[in-house]
Amino acid sequence: MRDYELVFIVHPDLDDNAIVEIVEKVKGWITESGGAVVKEERWGKRRLAYPIRKQREGQYLFMQLQLSPAAAGTLGRNLRFLEPVMRFLITVGA
Repeated sequence: MRDYELVFIVHPDLDDNAIVEIVEKVKGWITESGGAVVKEERWGKRRLAYPIRKQREGQYLFMQLQLSPAAAGTLGRNLRFLEPVMRFLITVGA
């Protein structure tokens, strides 16, 4: 198991319930693959440096995870096909 950090940006017009559903779905993928969520933070709505899908803002979410390297690849694949997620980045934690 490795430590990873995940930051993802979701559509700015989503309400709190929809964001909670997305976070729960991502947590479900992590726990299904044998990983664990160590820390979760919601950074809120922020202005983007450049437009993504014609949006100037996005809701930022941060998670510290423990996952196997193969599960990290699968998580990235799943996030890519999750419609409300505009961008994401998975990095190896310190």
